[in-house]
Amino acid sequence: MEIVFKKLTEKELDTVIKMRIDQLTEEYTSEGRTVPEDVNLEESLRNFYTKNLAAGTYVSWLAMDGDKIVGTSGMSFAEKPPYFTCTSGKLGILSSMYTDPNYRRMKIATTLLDKVVNEAKEYGCGTIYITASDMGVKLYESYGFRHNGNFMQLNFN
Repeated sequence: MEIVFKKLTEKELDTVIKMRIDQLTEEYTSEGRTVPEDVNLEESLRNFYTKNLAAGTYVSWLAMDGDKIVGTSGMSFAEKPPYFTCTSGKLGILSSMYTDPNYRRMKIATTLLDKVVNEAKEYGCGTIYITASDMGVKLYESYGFRHNGNFMQLNFN
């Protein structure tokens, strides 16, 4: 088995969308929540990936075992007014970190994280944010991410 890493293209979108939904389902159910039956993310994810890949505001790296995608990562880029610890005002928002359960504990997630963090640096980001799943916290802490006790969110749906 040789794992190869490549950037996401439209050719892999169907598989990546399925994997993203599987990832979200796994996270929801592991937290004791029930996945809403009336939510269909496929079209929304396709629109997001297509629009943001073309605009250069989203990048994703994939881990491949032959033709099989065994890991994913994603980084969205945003801007806000600069501040003391982020003088560029450019932010990376890490998402979609997922490794097929049969391929975990093989440093795939760490390599994918390296790839998207380097993309964020090249974009000029001064800060990267993530909302980590319980499974991912150790990976992010070992990489150097720190908890920000001020993080809050407001959901509209």
